[in-house]
Amino acid sequence: MVEEQEDIGRVRMIRKEDGEQWGIVNERLGGLQLRVQCQDGELRIIRIPGKMRKRVWVREGDLVIVKLWDFQPSKGDLAWRYLPNQANYLKRKGLLEGLHYDK
Repeated sequence: MVEEQEDIGRVRMIRKEDGEQWGIVNERLGGLQLRVQCQDGELRIIRIPGKMRKRVWVREGDLVIVKLWDFQPSKGDLAWRYLPNQANYLKRKGLLEGLHYDK
């Protein structure tokens, strides 16, 4: 029996030295803001930066990378949105500790 291999390609990882964390989108707040449950257990409000506004469509339940603000760590910016097959790959590898990703 031959197992099928998924074509994942390169998967972007978080950069802890830049203040990035994984998170799951809980709710869209409007005005390009999202409520995200981060990997450290905090519920944060993040915004979608200008260069991503009309290029990335984010839904509830998506796995994202959050870049925390230096001056206010309770908020941040969206740095990356994972596709479902990429998120499942990260979950299988055991990298999403502390998150309940179910998609």
